[in-house]
Amino acid sequence: MNASSSPAGNESTPLCYSINTPPFNRSSTAFTLSAVFSSLGLTSNLIALVVLAKAYQRTRSRSRSFFLTFLGGLVTTDFMGLLVTGTIVLTYYLTGFDWRQLDPRCHFCNFFGMSMVFYGLCPLLLGAAMAIERFVGINRPFARSASMPGSRAVCMVLVVWTFAGGLALLPLAGVGSYHLQPPGSWCFINISSRGGDRVFSLLFSAVGLASIAVSLVLNTVSVGTLVRVCCGQDRGQRRRDYEVEMMVQLLLIMVIATLCWCPLLTYILGSATTDHPVDPDLVLFYLRLATCNQILDPWIYIMCQESRVRCLLRRLCCRAGRSRSGDYCCSFALPRATRSWTPGCTSCSVGRYSSAFTRASACPAIPS
Repeated sequence: MNASSSPAGNESTPLCYSINTPPFNRSSTAFTLSAVFSSLGLTSNLIALVVLAKAYQRTRSRSRSFFLTFLGGLVTTDFMGLLVTGTIVLTYYLTGFDWRQLDPRCHFCNFFGMSMVFYGLCPLLLGAAMAIERFVGINRPFARSASMPGSRAVCMVLVVWTFAGGLALLPLAGVGSYHLQPPGSWCFINISSRGGDRVFSLLFSAVGLASIAVSLVLNTVSVGTLVRVCCGQDRGQRRRDYEVEMMVQLLLIMVIATLCWCPLLTYILGSATTDHPVDPDLVLFYLRLATCNQILDPWIYIMCQESRVRCLLRRLCCRAGRSRSGDYCCSFALPRATRSWTPGCTSCSVGRYSSAFTRASACPAIPS
């Protein structure tokens, strides 16, 4: 993975094999890691799809349906990314096919590289889009509800997919290039500090890091707004329990994406701006770390189900309410004498809270 695009005197070598030429030695350890990552990720995302489908059928809130649509797009992208790339990698380790015989014109390698870029950037871009949606929903709720139809979330997911797909096609137009990478099981962009490879390396890392930065800034502002509104004088004007639940999930998505992707993105950025040689083993390690994002993401949806998060919030709020007064319950209080007000209760109706209170044993006890 260096700056050269074609060795001197070997013009017949296809571009994708001009730096790293097969055959490679296959490693049983690499095969085991790939198999574990792929099977665990596919299973987790399938479970998450079922959980999200059931949650979408039960929801009655437009803001929550928007959020679940984004989550559905994110988990679908993660599933397809693992399915496409994992199938090729495992096939290589099982059959040991020769890339140059199977793909003499680099079409298959280019497809693999495009898939890596597309399925890598989509989760980061979708995380930024979700942060924008939550920022508008929390800070401009009335403008949002009046101007955004129910299909807007689907259109935004499609826009993200189109944008990521357009970026992945740039190497085919001459901006950058895809190359076979050690240990011979995958193709990716040529990380280089020269020519079009430098431009695309900078573009890939800049888009990924910018998406993470947007998520960080907007989510921080949204959390600050929620804390100010929920704990201020107007805390009883709107229900905030759903919004807190969505922000908890979104913050976890942001943290996992940052931890998994920042090492690879910053390494690509640094390599494209300096003349330091690229370490293939380090790139492979960072790529496997980034793959963990697709495995960990679905467990956020599986573990942070509405009932579990709401149960935890109720218990935490009611403990805070007992330490202050009988009619105050953290950020979920409603004005006295309103239809949904109950001493020490979250912002739910009396009937719903009564039935939930009788099922209190189903909620895990929180030690004092």
